Amino acid sequence: HVQLVESGGGSVQAGGSLRLSCKASGDESDHKYMAWFRQASGKQREGVAGMEIYGDTTYADAVKGRFTISQDNGRKNLYLEMNDLKVEDTATYFCAANPDPATIEIQWSYLYWGQGTQVTVS
Repeated sequence: HVQLVESGGGSVQAGGSLRLSCKASGDESDHKYMAWFRQASGKQREGVAGMEIYGDTTYADAVKGRFTISQDNGRKNLYLEMNDLKVEDTATYFCAANPDPATIEIQWSYLYWGQGTQVTVS
C-alpha cells in the first residue's frame, strides 16, 4: 500500500514560482511510475507531468517549458517545480503513483492518489 502526501501549494502572483512536493511511503515497487495531475474548479482532472522509473518524463502541452518534474535519488519524494505561473494554472494539484506503466493521458491508469494541494495564481 502506498500513501502520498503533497505539500508546497499556496497563493502566488502571475509570473511567480512554486515548488510542490509529494512524499511517498510504502514499497518502492508500488510507485515506480509517478505523476502530477491537477483539477481546476468545475473542470476534469488533467495530467500535468509524469515520471517513469528510469527517469523519462512527459509533460502536458500547457506546462511544457514552465514546469519540471523531478524525483530524489531514493525515489521517495516527487517534486514539481512550477515557474512563470499563470492564472489558468490555478487548481488543486494531486500526486499519483502506480506500480506498472501509466500515462498522464489517463488518470485511472494510476492506482494511488494523494489528497491534493491547492495552487492559486492571481
